[in-house]
Amino acid sequence: MKIKTKLTLGVGLLFLLIILLSIVGAKYINELKADTENILVANYNSLEYSRNMLVALEEGSEKALQKFEINLQNQEKNITEIGENETTAEIRNNFELYKSNKFDTSFQTIIRKDIFRLMDMNMQAIQRKSEVAKVTADKAVFWIVLAGTLCFLIAFVLLVNLPSNIANPIRELTDSIQQIADKNYSERVHFESHSEFGQLAKSFNTMAAKLEEYNNSNLAKLMIEKKRIETLISNMHDPVIGLDENLRVIFANEEAIKISGLAQNDLVGKSAQELSIRNDLIRTLIQDIVFSEATVVEKQSPIKIFSGNKESYFEKETLHISITPTGENITKLVGHVIFLRNITSYKELDIAKTNFIATVSHEFKTPISSIKMSLQLLENEQIGKLNGEQKNLVDSIKDDTNRLLKITGELLNMTQVESGNIQLSILPVDPKEILLYAINANKTQADQKQITFEIDCPADISKIHADSEKTAWVLTNLISNAVRYSYENSMIYLTMRQKENQVQISVRDTGQGIAPQYKDKIFDRYFRVPGTKKEGTGLGLAISKEFIEAQGGKISLESEFASGSTFTISLLKADS
Repeated sequence: MKIKTKLTLGVGLLFLLIILLSIVGAKYINELKADTENILVANYNSLEYSRNMLVALEEGSEKALQKFEINLQNQEKNITEIGENETTAEIRNNFELYKSNKFDTSFQTIIRKDIFRLMDMNMQAIQRKSEVAKVTADKAVFWIVLAGTLCFLIAFVLLVNLPSNIANPIRELTDSIQQIADKNYSERVHFESHSEFGQLAKSFNTMAAKLEEYNNSNLAKLMIEKKRIETLISNMHDPVIGLDENLRVIFANEEAIKISGLAQNDLVGKSAQELSIRNDLIRTLIQDIVFSEATVVEKQSPIKIFSGNKESYFEKETLHISITPTGENITKLVGHVIFLRNITSYKELDIAKTNFIATVSHEFKTPISSIKMSLQLLENEQIGKLNGEQKNLVDSIKDDTNRLLKITGELLNMTQVESGNIQLSILPVDPKEILLYAINANKTQADQKQITFEIDCPADISKIHADSEKTAWVLTNLISNAVRYSYENSMIYLTMRQKENQVQISVRDTGQGIAPQYKDKIFDRYFRVPGTKKEGTGLGLAISKEFIEAQGGKISLESEFASGSTFTISLLKADS
């Protein structure tokens, strides 16, 4: 129970009992007053009138008789007791007879007896009413004593308990504060959890825990660790920038200062958002923190920075620092650390690799084309006929030449993708023409396995924004894969659908399909499903993905193992 509630209940109950005591006292005092007034007003006055009449009757003068008349009239107006009215009437009758015959002393005797009887009647009434007043007084004393006793008991309980309930926690808290002042930070207080002192104890214990944590962390040790960390960060070869929760720069090593183009005083301690207004690099580094509402993290391209009279490439990684303060339950963001890994050497090697592959592929293409032309000449019967063995040898060389030529073409396409020099000529084109071209390109291969095509294409299909050459290459590759992995005498389903602002082209085969664990890797470069005996470089689907995405489209896969695969490309409509 809270201290305020205890005080309110205790003092409130005592206040109510005091009011009750006052009401009881006032009630019985008023009753005693009424009984007393009844005696004084009624009976005492009757005795006074009777005494005056006796005195006047003794004098017997005319003036005395007038006085007797006045007191008798007052008595007639003060009839309060049973039988008093008859006695007063007899006095009146005898007095009237006495006035008419003043010399008859027998009337005086009769009148005196009547007056004495009247006085005795009122004396008995006074005695009876005194007994009633005594009973009233006794009741008043009882109830007043009872109410006073209750007030005393409650006041005594409050006097004994209430000061201790307030003073003891304060004394204990004072002692604990003294312990804290004496650097005994392990001191804790334990009060009733539902009272104000419980809340005070919780706050005090949280403060003591934080002071103990601070005390246990040796300041000199902290300073050494701080210097060590600062030295470690400063000597890192990769740029590192630290921000607080308000995006203010709190540290930056020498590499970060060098590539930022700013002086240390102009960078450390400044708001990164203000710096981003005039510094492109800072703006690039903090944009993913400022726009943190984006929940999907896409693969970021390396950042190209011109520094030290040369171009360098960096990969950015942002680490968000969150802690749970001592005594609290809510995790709090306290800052961010931005790491930039220098990948310039790897980028240069990648560029050199791409250039080498492009050069070698280009150099291979010319002699391979010459070999293919020579094979065509050998197949020409006008030059001379070949025997069966020679013909088989020429066919084998022809297959190897076509395969080498395809690999060379794929490598050249991949160098375009890696170098970012994909040449696109995006125009409104008819998707049906591209699909028919791809079908014709694979017709010979399909006829050899007796595979047929089923085309499902609406007559009013819209044109698409696409590079017809690149799109035809992708569809040719997809259909070629479908033919290669389909069983003989099977069917390949080619479907074209219009959906919102896109046209979707699907190629579905009824082959073995792709196992679930390989679906996410099927578009990776040089990846081939383990265990497959089919020929291929593992570049076709990777190039297809790059070509389609470069045109603003999307390529996807749906496959069930042992039930075939469906590849779908989506491209924008020309009228969207």
